[in-house]
Formats: sequence, C-alpha cells, structure tokens
Amino acid sequence: MLAEPFNWHPGMWKMLVVVMCVALLGCLQAQELQEHVSIILLGATGDLAKKYLWQGLFQLYLDEAGRGHSFSFHGAALTAPKQGQELMAKTLESLSCPKDMAPSHCAEEKDQFLQLSRYRQLKTAEDYQALNKDIEAQLQHAGLREAGRIFYFSVPPFAYADIARNINSSCRPGPGAWLRVVLEKPFGHDHFSAQQLATELGSFFQEEEMYRVDHYLGKQAVAQILPFRDQNRKALDGLWNRHHVERVEIIMKETVDAEGRTSFYEEYGVIRDVLQNHLTEVLTLVAMELPLNVSSAEAVLRHKLQVFQALRGLQRGSAVVGQYQSYSEQVRRELQKPDSFHSLTPTFAAVLVHIDNLRWEGVPFILMSGKALDERVGYARILFKNQACCVQSEKHWAAAQSQCLPRQLIFHIGHGDLGSPAVLVSRNLFRPSLPSSWKEMEGPPGLRLFGSPLSDYYAYSPVQERDAHSVLLSHIFHGRKDSFITTENLLASWGFWTPLLESLAHKAPRLYPGGAENGRLLDFEFSSGRLFFSQQQPEQLVPGPGPAPMPSDFQVLRAKYRESPLISAWSEELISKLANDIEATAVRAVRRFGQFHLALSGGSSPVALFQQLATAHYGFPWAHTHLWLVDERCVPLSDPESNFQGLQAHLLQHVRVPYYNIHPMPVHLQQRLCAEEDQGAQIYAREISALVANSSFDLVLLGMGADGHTASLFPQSPTGLDGEQLVVLTTSPSQPHRRMSLSLPLINRAKKVAVLVMGRMKREITALVSRVGYEPKKWPISGVLPHSGQLVWYMDYDAFLA
Repeated sequence: MLAEPFNWHPGMWKMLVVVMCVALLGCLQAQELQEHVSIILLGATGDLAKKYLWQGLFQLYLDEAGRGHSFSFHGAALTAPKQGQELMAKTLESLSCPKDMAPSHCAEEKDQFLQLSRYRQLKTAEDYQALNKDIEAQLQHAGLREAGRIFYFSVPPFAYADIARNINSSCRPGPGAWLRVVLEKPFGHDHFSAQQLATELGSFFQEEEMYRVDHYLGKQAVAQILPFRDQNRKALDGLWNRHHVERVEIIMKETVDAEGRTSFYEEYGVIRDVLQNHLTEVLTLVAMELPLNVSSAEAVLRHKLQVFQALRGLQRGSAVVGQYQSYSEQVRRELQKPDSFHSLTPTFAAVLVHIDNLRWEGVPFILMSGKALDERVGYARILFKNQACCVQSEKHWAAAQSQCLPRQLIFHIGHGDLGSPAVLVSRNLFRPSLPSSWKEMEGPPGLRLFGSPLSDYYAYSPVQERDAHSVLLSHIFHGRKDSFITTENLLASWGFWTPLLESLAHKAPRLYPGGAENGRLLDFEFSSGRLFFSQQQPEQLVPGPGPAPMPSDFQVLRAKYRESPLISAWSEELISKLANDIEATAVRAVRRFGQFHLALSGGSSPVALFQQLATAHYGFPWAHTHLWLVDERCVPLSDPESNFQGLQAHLLQHVRVPYYNIHPMPVHLQQRLCAEEDQGAQIYAREISALVANSSFDLVLLGMGADGHTASLFPQSPTGLDGEQLVVLTTSPSQPHRRMSLSLPLINRAKKVAVLVMGRMKREITALVSRVGYEPKKWPISGVLPHSGQLVWYMDYDAFLA
C-alpha cells in the first residue's frame, strides 16, 4: 500500500524557514563566541597597572565577556616568575565590582577573571616566542578563533624599541586577526625626540595598530565635548565663534607637589607633563570644526589636525612660569644634587594661545596648570560675551531670563567643589540636550561655581562614573581611534610647543610658597598677545647683597654703536619702543607725503614686532601704508618658509592694509622659482621705481645674522653689495639656498634704516661688528650706511651685553 503524498501547507513552509534562520543565527553566534582576544599587559606589577590598568581590564571583561568574546590576560614584566606572580595576585585581590552588582555575582566574576589571568616573565626574545606558542596552543586546544591581541606598554619609553622588535618578530597574531599596541606618555621630550620615537615605532607597527593614550581623553567630561557640541548644534552654531566667545580657559590645578617624582619632573616640567598633551587635546576638541559625523574617527582626527595648523606660534611672552619654593630642595635631596643647585624647571605655567582662523581669530585661549596650588580641579570654561544692559536692579534678575548674568559653558573634568565630572550651562544661554547616560544633578546648598550659584546653571553629571583608563580600554577593544593620539597629531603638537620650551629653557620661574599662601602671587593678565603676572616680583639678576634690581629698573638705554644711535632694552620693552618709533615715522610720512613705504625683513626676530604692531597700534595709518619685502626665500608664497607667509600670519591678516598696497617679491613666476630668465628681480625693481619716490623707502627694517649677513646679502658673496641693481638674486649658505633681496645700494637710499638684533646667539657677532670698519664683503651688515638717511640700532640686552 503506497503512502499518500504529504501536502505542505504554506504556513508550514514559513515555520520551517523561521526555524532554519534561528538555527543559522545560533550557529553564527556560537561561532562568534569562539572569537578570542589575548591581552598582554607589559609592566603588570608597576604603579599604573596596580592603580588603574588591572581594574580597567576587569571592567572590560565584565562588559564584553558575555557579548561573544573570550579572553586571556597575560601580566608581564621583567620580574622573576614567582615574585611577579605574587605581586600580581596581590593586585588582583583588590579588584572591585560595580556598586549595583550582587556580592555573590561579584565573587564569581572575580574568580573567573583570576583564572583567566596569569603572570609571565618577558625579558628575552625566547620569552616572546614562548608567549606566542602558548597563545596558539590555547586557541587550538579550546577550538577558538583568534580575534586579535592587545599589547599594553605600561613601561618607560626607552624600553619601547626592544619590546616592539620582539612583538613584531615573534608575537604577531595570525592572518585575519588584528594587533593593537597601546602606548603611554611621555611620547618624546620635544619635536626631535618625538619624531625619532615615532620613526622607530613606525618601523615595527602600522599607524592603525598604535594607540597612544592620553588618559584625559577618557575623562567623561572631556569625552562629552564633541557629543555635546553635536547634540546641541542648533543652539551652538551661532554662538561658537569669535563674535560671541570672550575667552576659553582650560585648567588643571593640583594641590600635591612633585615629591618622590622629581627625577621625572626635572626632565619634563609642567608644560611637557600637562599642557603639551592633556590641555592641548581639550583645546582641539573645543576649537575644531565639527564634522558632519562625529562618530567618524577619520573625520575627527582630520579636523583636530586642522586646529594645529591654525595655531599662532608661541613666543616667550606668551607664557608665565613659576616654581614652588621647596622644589629645588626636593631635587637636591632626591637626585643628590649639590647645595648650590637651583632648578629652573617650572611647576606652574600659564600660556596664551591664539588660533588664526575665521572662527576663533582674536579669542584668547588660556591654558594653565600647576602643582602645590590651592585646590585640585580641572575644567574647560567657555565664557561668552555679554553686551546686555539691564534696567532693573540685580535682585530682579532671573537666572533663566536675564542676559546680564554671566553666560558660560563649563566642562567640569573633576574634583573641585563639585567633586565629580559635570557639564554646566548658564540658564540664560539655552537648555542643553545630553544623552541618557547623563542626569541632572543637584549640588550642596549654597555652592557657587565661577561666580554664580549652582542654581544658575543647567547642571548634568554621569549616571555612572567611570575611570578614564576603563573608558579608553573599551575604546581600544572596539578599535575607536578618535580617542587616541596619531603620529601626525603628536608631531604637530610638539611642533607647536617646542619653540616655547626652548625659549623658556633658561628663564628663572617665579617662586611661590604653595597652597593657600600663594595669594595673588600667580595671578596673571594678558594684553597685546602677551601674558604677564599681575603683581611685580623682584628678580635677582646678579646674586649679591641688597635688594634685587627689577627689569623695570633698567630703562631703555640710549648710546652709540658703530657711530650710529643705539637703543637697548629688555626684549619686550625694545619691541614696544621700535613699534612706537615705526608708527611715529609712518604718521609723519603720511602727514607730509600722503603715504608711507615700509620694507620689512623676514625671519624669527621681527615676529614679536609684527604681533605688537597688529594688536597694540590702533593709530597706525595702515590705509596709507605700502608694505614691501627686504628679502624672500625662493619658495612659493604659501610655503611656511616664505617670509611673506610669516608677514601674512603675524601682521597682514590682523590689519587693514589695502591689497594693492602689499608688494610680495615675485619669486614664483611661470611656475618656476627665481629663474633668471623670468626677470623677477627686475620686475620688483621696476615696481619700486614706479611707486617709491627716488626709490627711497621711508623705513627699512633689517636684522643681523650670526655670520654678519643682513637682508639676503651674505659674506663672501659680492652680489648686491654694489652696482646699479636695486634687487638681486643671491645664494644663502643654508636652505633654501636661493633668495631674492634688496641690494645694499637700494637699502642705503632709505630715509631711515632700523636694525633689530635680539637674543644671546647674537652676542658674538654684535661684539665683532662693533670693532670692524666698512667691510661689506666680509660683514655685509657693515655696509649699511644710509647716504642721507638715519641708521638706528635696536638691540636687546641679551645681544648687547657682550
């Protein structure tokens, strides 16, 4: 008897498809559960590991173990196995669980974590090979598929190269698995050392494999800056710019001193330790253009780099530095220095930063940090301009309505009177939107913050506080690169900070007692692009009995140098005097002739002068001023090496000179640089002859090189020292070699020539040139002798006191 054919109902087909899909999904999930991550903590018995990293790894395990990943944790160090295991076990015993986790569940999770964690000595190449074999054996034995490996370098930077070499040669995961190498600061001591370290690491790892940690980027308030800006775009779009922001303060204050850490601190100091990294990272998050997608790591990192490219270069006058009084004694004791030793390392610094772009032009960014201060607190404060005028008395001002109350937005990073991370927005600004992981908070009654009661703010804090290292370990695990420092951004940061560090290397910091006793001693002000202490403090220039002379006691010195007038002063007073003299000359020329022709040299010396003219001389007749260049490097005008580019960055973009009054040297013609056949020198000479009466500039500003050159007229090179040519092509001993320069005969036609000489590096040439006669072939500067005009030397004391 044949069985009747089974009739499939359409509903049964659907049910079968669903069952098969569920089964397939289960297989895929089971397969995903087999993905294994090995985490190797190098320096597993060190302070950072004990304080933060093991706890962060435990939190990572709690967050991710049930989500399709298995783990093994390898604590590694140079310590012998038995001792290392004991030290590590002691740290692991102190791990804590989230507050809302039941004690029994916590004990179970800790036990599981301990079973997955083991110590091993990593000292030799063979040790790394053995580690690799053990990981591969574990994967094979358990039937796991390797997802990737994380190597966390909690070791000094000098150990990086050997470890990196061993990982690269012996411990890379197999095909299809990722490698993530985590590096802790310091990432170099200056731009050169950072470049060396980056090159060395780059020979072993790809850029996408390296995660440089700045733990400040894991702080919850810092990590909220970009999401907050994104979520409140509509309210902030019209406010987040130079028209509405008065200033930005980025602060990290500490009450502790450097005792016990002076070996590190003596090498790095507060600027390298805090400002170059933590505070600079916060600055970029506040100042960067907001990408359309803030979740795109590539876009975020690209926009951060654009901030570095717009930062105005720092000068010595951009900063004030201090040192708590007991620091030198601590260094002498801990580092066995002689009793006569006095450290110049700053333990306090405040720096004025400007960003030269359309959004932030003219807005001061204040970065400040120090040890042994009156409180421990960190924050980024955006203070908005207030142009309101309220008719009713202050007692009638309502926090949410009155525009006369302060308007500010604060990302409170931690500690202080609040004691926790927070975002504060003045109620008279807007009601902010924050994610569900943040809640409205209430502080203690009567609490005042930044001049206003807490009730004047919309105040939010995290629902659950998390340690910064826990946050960053989660980001590393998930491959989120935007929370870390790329090589390009690292080098851009060091490129910005290194010139300031070099200029401050021999500057004596202001001494302060520490804590509440500091009083107003460290208060500072800013004006005309400079930062200075509010209270004067005597500075001992030459040790000896009696009260110490102060810089202000040394008035502007007037004397003779090479039979011409000499003006000498401290650099800041000298620049101020020169700027005043140039303005006075300009005003007289415009009054008499209707225009002022000024020829300016490039280089680093005039930068402070350009900034002074741009920010403090509102009576300058810019509309009637013609600006010429004394010399130019044979590079495109947009090149950072270009003298015109320096003039543009530090002066032209800040003043209103008609574009037709600006005369760059034509070094780039026919898509070529300083080609003789393009006759760029002759073109510039004709332009001068056509516009400048008798080809006689009203004022020419020169400098003096350490070899006695001036403009781009160099020793042992006769070009431009005599003859009829007004403009010449010359060759410099340093790159870029080709230059265009005004000739000595043209310079000597000027009505006035000012020679600016600054810095200790010029002492030797200053002394030498004071003794030589007219020898322009050996010392071109000695040939500067205006025929019917005036020559005035402007020298700072560093150059003059030779």
